[in-house]
Amino acid sequence: MSDTNPRRIIIGDVHGYYHGLMRLLDKIAPTSTDKVYFLGDLIDRGPESAQVVDFVKQNNYPCLLGNHEQMLLSALSGGFSSSQGIQAWLFSGGQATITSYKTAQIPTDHIEWLRQLPTYIDLGDVWLTHAGVDPNKAVTEQTTEELCWIRDEFHSMELPYFTNKLIVVGHTITFTLPGVAPGELAQGAGWLDIDTGAYHPRSGWLTGLDIDNQMVYQVNVFNNQVRNLPLEEAMTKIDPSKIKGGNRRRQRV
Repeated sequence: MSDTNPRRIIIGDVHGYYHGLMRLLDKIAPTSTDKVYFLGDLIDRGPESAQVVDFVKQNNYPCLLGNHEQMLLSALSGGFSSSQGIQAWLFSGGQATITSYKTAQIPTDHIEWLRQLPTYIDLGDVWLTHAGVDPNKAVTEQTTEELCWIRDEFHSMELPYFTNKLIVVGHTITFTLPGVAPGELAQGAGWLDIDTGAYHPRSGWLTGLDIDNQMVYQVNVFNNQVRNLPLEEAMTKIDPSKIKGGNRRRQRV
């Protein structure tokens, strides 16, 4: 691993675990020349969503819109068609987010910051988005819904979506994919999933990826265990034929 060249650090779904995030960043020790990116889902489920949003916002870290941020914004704007939709967000972890704001009111500056989050970030050789892409659509045709929510159609691709870019995503907890153990990253055709399920009792692992040096850093939010290992040792390659959505081939983009 280089000690001199700037690193690009990608952080998976934090889900309100601020103290776990602080331990992870202590382990990674980013310098002023390193770039830190967040894949979205900063909020919900964990106890410290307000602190996580404030930290990422105050440090001007590039961050993507996740499906949980989208649910929050829809709830605040009345985008859900009924109170049942709002209750669904609260049940999906939104109540923990509200509780983390001590006044039970999300500050306007946090809301406005969430509203301006992009749905993807193109780093040239690496393409970041929260959930994945619809393999049958060009980049310009991808919707917020797809970039924040897609699962099986993306994971079952037999060919890479891009010929010259690795797609790095969160959203889907890796151990829910076939053959992947808790804490492991999942590799598919032209993509890498680093959401190792920080909030989930079967895992607890929060992951940071140094994409340039191919190193994985992890902290367990439940037992404070910390580890780092080469990417090759930390990931499992999945069989796309075992994804229930069926195989989808790449569209030229």
